[in-house]
Amino acid sequence: MTRKRGRGMAAVNYPTGMNLGGDPSQALIHATTTGSFVVTLSSVDLGQGLKTVMAQICAETLGVPTDNIIIDTADTDTGPHCMGTFASRGTHRIGNAIIMAAKEARAVMLEVAAEELEVDSNDLTTDGAGTIHVKGSPQKSISIFNVALAAHFKHGKSISGRGIFLQPRSYPEPETGKMTPATCYAHACTVAEVEVDTETGEVAVLSLKSAYEVGRALNPRMVEQQIIGGAWMGISHALYETTEPYYPDRAHGPVDFNQYLMPGPGDLPEFANVVIERPAADGPFGAKGVGEMTANSPIPAIANAIFDAVGVRVDSLPITPEKVLRGIRALNA
Repeated sequence: MTRKRGRGMAAVNYPTGMNLGGDPSQALIHATTTGSFVVTLSSVDLGQGLKTVMAQICAETLGVPTDNIIIDTADTDTGPHCMGTFASRGTHRIGNAIIMAAKEARAVMLEVAAEELEVDSNDLTTDGAGTIHVKGSPQKSISIFNVALAAHFKHGKSISGRGIFLQPRSYPEPETGKMTPATCYAHACTVAEVEVDTETGEVAVLSLKSAYEVGRALNPRMVEQQIIGGAWMGISHALYETTEPYYPDRAHGPVDFNQYLMPGPGDLPEFANVVIERPAADGPFGAKGVGEMTANSPIPAIANAIFDAVGVRVDSLPITPEKVLRGIRALNA
């Protein structure tokens, strides 16, 4: 039995969102009587941590603790409009809408606080811990809880805001089809190291080392988890997952996830990741999308590493042991 090692590299440029009619998303924010802020969206958290990042963006803009933010992902019947959770657009599009809504709500919040403190609202600032105080005079202050009470029961004001992200629509040029589908692009590069068994065609991924340029990592730990999860998916797409064809007939296909091939804990390689931050001019606090692209570059990197190891170029997925072995035999024929 002979095992050969190889390295492969691949890079991707990935658009954030899709310019479909301006790619709009809306957000609504209102304060409760207890000083919490409810953010109403029609955007869906698919497990990527959307609620956490949206709460961070809202809290940072309002100047209140993150614990004061409640993210309400309603539905399309009761919530504001959203194009959807796809194309790595969530943080960028929805985040921008939340910033706009939070700025409007913050302005009302400071107006009420100014009336309570008998100062100009421009002289006020928030400390991020739940208090509004006069600039340069932190002892003259009022809690956001008391501001919310005063707004509701004394001043008759709604501390609320509305926001919508909408980019100028890009129409395709009739002659060339040229258009601008996205406002910013994230980038990634992956180096894969594999080991190929030349007798069986089996491929083991030994390491995946990647660099990701994501604009601004608003939650670095979640970005890291996204990259590792995407790398796992990349390995799965490259070497395991398929629905068709199964042979000699369809009856040999999987009937549940116990039979559907995916990499397990023993198949995972060494991961090493570097995050590069180059803030996007139009992103919320500079963020771009870091979602789907995390599963992109590992796939061609693995394919290139297999080619480097045994000289076999497989251009269809998954890269099964049979395909690799047939390629090795063709080279030796």
